[in-house]
Amino acid sequence: MILEVEGLTRRFGGLAAVKDLSFTVEQGEILGLIGPNGSGKTTAFNLITGFITPDAGHIHLDGKDITRLRPHAICVRGIARTFQLVRPFGHLTALENAMVGRLYGRERSATRRSAEAEAGEILAAVGLRGKDRVPARQLTLVERKRVELARALATRPRLLLLDEFMAGLTPQEVEAAMVMIRGIRDAGCTIIMIEHLVKAVLGLSDRILVLNAGQSIAQGPPGVISRDPRVIEAYLGTADDA
Repeated sequence: MILEVEGLTRRFGGLAAVKDLSFTVEQGEILGLIGPNGSGKTTAFNLITGFITPDAGHIHLDGKDITRLRPHAICVRGIARTFQLVRPFGHLTALENAMVGRLYGRERSATRRSAEAEAGEILAAVGLRGKDRVPARQLTLVERKRVELARALATRPRLLLLDEFMAGLTPQEVEAAMVMIRGIRDAGCTIIMIEHLVKAVLGLSDRILVLNAGQSIAQGPPGVISRDPRVIEAYLGTADDA
């Protein structure tokens, strides 16, 4: 087990965005995280990565408590993420964005030269060969998503959190992204992914966790989750809803 979340709760004013959330993630799996808008998915990511602190509960990475660590300390321990609203450093080139991960992540590069070489390899691996020197703000949405993914991968994460990485992509781009995500997992990186594209999350995930109103309403394999009446009512809908 790489990650254990136990009784996680976070309130904003009187609203519990996440309430008594518990789940585990096994080494080498892809866990899909789905639910209606406002169900607490991104808040859960923000809690796991230290961007906000919980009101209650605990988060353990490899059995060690990381609940109240700052984001940079969590990153160094092996958790990286992308964001729902893509956030590369716009004034930096694609290569420089990836270099940030190599210089400040887990098992960081010893020199700027080695960081540059390793960052270039990562950019090529995510489909950005030839875009090294282009400022991130000049790239397309798909390319900026890949820059952010490259920056996350450059930290050498053991656990990667993808927040709607496929949002806004064409069907062909979604297929390419699915192949890429499988490749990342096959290279040894565990993944939790928030995704609204049902076909993608069902096709990629080993297990799925479903949130509604900040609480877990179902966990299990994709085939079980897709037939769960609670999930259908809260999120998937029926044929009559299409």
